[in-house]
Amino acid sequence: MKEGKLIVFSAPSGSGKTTIVRHLLDIEKLNLEFSISATSREKRGREEHAKDYYFLSLKEFKNKIKNDEFLEWEEVYRDNFYGTLKTEVERIWATGKHVIFDIDVSGGLRIKRKFPEQTLAIFVKPPSIDELKIRLKKRKTESKDKINMRIAKASAELATAPLFDKVILNDDLNKALKEAEDLVEGFIDSKKK
Repeated sequence: MKEGKLIVFSAPSGSGKTTIVRHLLDIEKLNLEFSISATSREKRGREEHAKDYYFLSLKEFKNKIKNDEFLEWEEVYRDNFYGTLKTEVERIWATGKHVIFDIDVSGGLRIKRKFPEQTLAIFVKPPSIDELKIRLKKRKTESKDKINMRIAKASAELATAPLFDKVILNDDLNKALKEAEDLVEGFIDSKKK
């Protein structure tokens, strides 16, 4: 199996990592494919199975943990598991592409530890916790309690930023997109054999 690069984007919810990842996927020369995470949470809005996430029941998810089918996994919130299936990364590498992840901080750091030379781990930092709260409210996809839970978690996640290879401050989206593009292109080009 041909192995490519692993590009990890992690951040607190509402930081803009998904927007950045989508932008990078549109740049053909980067040769990236999105790693679809598995989750035990319910679908939100217009999310689709095998496009946005692999939606698994709690029982299915726990069985896959037991069978060592995950590259990394995390119980992000009570009974809300997220993880990267080994088969997903193998599928993407088999096509000759590099894998790009949009995952939580713990999962991102686990991938970096497992594949230190192949991984570029980027943390997307919001301008402030207040701005994060505004962005989450604008989404209108979650309850007030869920938003408060995400904000509480964000402080701990922000403290992990120095553990990543690079930190992008997303206070100006166009600037953040360009910075992400330059970092990813530089990493892929420098690692070509």
